[in-house]
Order: sequence, then C-alpha cells, then structure tokens
Amino acid sequence: MSISLPPETDHAAAAQHGTWGSYTAGLALSILLTAGSFAAVMTDQLPSEVRLPAIVLLCVVQLFVQLIFFLHLGSAKSQRQNTAIFACTIFLMAVVVAGSLWVMHNANINMMPMSMSVQDAIHRQ
Repeated sequence: MSISLPPETDHAAAAQHGTWGSYTAGLALSILLTAGSFAAVMTDQLPSEVRLPAIVLLCVVQLFVQLIFFLHLGSAKSQRQNTAIFACTIFLMAVVVAGSLWVMHNANINMMPMSMSVQDAIHRQ
C-alpha cells in the first residue's frame, strides 16, 4: 500500500528546493570566494594589515552564499520558520561564546600572578 501526495504538495515541495542553475551558481560563487581567500593568503598582493579583514569578509559572503543557494534560507513564506530557527541558533551560539569569553577574561584578571610564590601569597595575607 503506497500513499501518494497530491500534485500541489509535490510542486510546493519542489519549489522550495533549488534548480540546477541555482546550485551551479552557488558552487561557482563558493569556488570563486575560496580561491579569493586562498589568493589573499598565498600572494603578496594585499598588505598584511588588510589580509585578515579581507579573509573574514570573504568568509561571511561565502556563508551567506551557502545559506541561500544550498540551505535555501530566505524570506519566502515557506522558509520563514527555518530562517527564524537559524537566527535563534546563531543568537544562542553568540551568547554562549560571548559569555564564555567574558568568564575566562574575568578569571584571568582575578587569578594570582604566576611569578608570585606560595610563601609570598601567605605573607601578604
């Protein structure tokens, strides 16, 4: 016994996915962005203080290319829930990373210097 979906459902599900052309465009953009990052590091065309910002910019652009072309996140009505869940996940990850860095920074500031011996610490009390 097989259950088949109505034709409208099949078409709606297919519309959410990309076409051959969109996958090819996404792949081409990803390859170009990766090659750009590689060239920024391996050639001496960019000054050293510009390389890191250039790589970060290319990384962020590639992230958005992959989210749009391969994961199909967007503002379409059918994708709003996935986009909202993704945004919430990014927010929670940022809170965890920022909180961890804050705790480690404060722990580092409040720790006793390593050059101080145990005897010196006892005598200071």
